[in-house]
Amino acid sequence: MRLFLRSMGSGLLALLFCSAAAAAVQPGKDYRSLQPPQPVETGKNVEVLEFFWYGCPHCYSLQPSFKAWLKKQPKDVELRRIPAVLADNWLPLTRTYYALDALDLVGKFHDAVFAAVHEKNIRLEDPKLLFDWVAKQGVDRQKFADVYQSFAVQNQTQRAAQLTRSYGVTGTPTIVVDGKYLTAPSMAGSYERFSEILDELVALARKSRSGKKN
Repeated sequence: MRLFLRSMGSGLLALLFCSAAAAAVQPGKDYRSLQPPQPVETGKNVEVLEFFWYGCPHCYSLQPSFKAWLKKQPKDVELRRIPAVLADNWLPLTRTYYALDALDLVGKFHDAVFAAVHEKNIRLEDPKLLFDWVAKQGVDRQKFADVYQSFAVQNQTQRAAQLTRSYGVTGTPTIVVDGKYLTAPSMAGSYERFSEILDELVALARKSRSGKKN
């Protein structure tokens, strides 16, 4: 009996070890390290940078699981969003994000913009349709239009295009952890696996910040 239990225990340990090894993130497969690392804007907090585009169906599909993952993170993990620019026709929806941000409306309308584009098929890249849509949401149409067309929003949009290139983003959604590690759901294979990879990369970022080898 003791031999059986000992063998059973060894088998369980081996199974656990194999499972842990299988779950470990693999550089070059699950993520890639940025060379050189990019600066962060979150101070002592670990930066989670989301490159997205409102017109991207994969970004839209990611939102529920990504928000659930964020809710489980401790206070030292901080989200920043960058609307990516991979083509000229992405610029209008990038400007839409920055106009909302300038008016402190991202928290209220971020999900609504995704829904308008992907559920209601509203062409928000058309400024007239966009301005009509925001007016229907209770936002002052002219005020929003003025901000959308402002020099400040144009500058932020150009900056977003520059950051997209600097980080080597080739598709959306893309997540960069602490300016060092780039990953995406397409690298993970599933949203569940993607959340596990993000957990591992946040842990790597903490070790890196503490001066430990990772």
